[in-house]
Amino acid sequence: MKRTLARSAVLGALIVAALFTAAPLVWMVSASLMRPGESTTLPPPLIPHHPTFEHYVALFTRLDLGRCLLNSTLIAVVTTLLSVIINAMAGYAFAKLRFRGRERVFRWLMVALVVPAQVGMLPLFLELKALHLVNTLPGAMIPYLASVLGIFMVRQYAQSIPDDLLDAARLDGASEFRIFWSVVLPVIKPILVTQGIFNLLTSWNDFLWPLIVLSDERKFTLPVALASLVGEHVQDTELMMAGAVLTVLPVLLLFLAFQRLYIQGATMGSTKG
Repeated sequence: MKRTLARSAVLGALIVAALFTAAPLVWMVSASLMRPGESTTLPPPLIPHHPTFEHYVALFTRLDLGRCLLNSTLIAVVTTLLSVIINAMAGYAFAKLRFRGRERVFRWLMVALVVPAQVGMLPLFLELKALHLVNTLPGAMIPYLASVLGIFMVRQYAQSIPDDLLDAARLDGASEFRIFWSVVLPVIKPILVTQGIFNLLTSWNDFLWPLIVLSDERKFTLPVALASLVGEHVQDTELMMAGAVLTVLPVLLLFLAFQRLYIQGATMGSTKG
């Protein structure tokens, strides 16, 4: 009886927490469908009296957020694909390949984990300026192309691959690239899915780095473009909510679709090695 009551109490607390978490998101979607000024009335309505998509139309026509949506999509997709490949190769190399200075380099990488990302933004910006990559989409992509945490997680996961399996492939005449592509990648697929989703969410939602490196409004990402609208349209609450939905909803749906693989890869990656 006590166990049942305890479980019911925990379940009730989780439901309440979930409702508190979901309520702002639900109201954001609802407010984006309200007519101008409707969401600021007192008391504010929970659902729109006459739903309208005029704010979404305005975002793509009058405010040209379609270009920003394309920029965010391009940055997120390209950096996710490249980061998965780079992290996979680096993590596998640190786990299974023997080369001079491997452990020393890996220790220095681990030191970088404790350094805040903001500390490296100024040196990175100056480097990109010297390479003439400031105010370009490739310049906005560079920080997401490799991750120390991603390399670490792949390394820990790849250490579970038996050395005998790799040696057998080498004896059969397989090249190192063939071994990596045909033997290693299928084994570490769960952690790569986790890395891909994490990088996609990070690059899509990031605000600070695109704000620093991009100055041309035509190259803005969605978070930067949405923030730039606040000054001019600060009173247009419904329009701002429509922009927030456009920014949040795609990655939220993607995460919900792949959350099981994400959690599985993160959990297994933390226990390997």
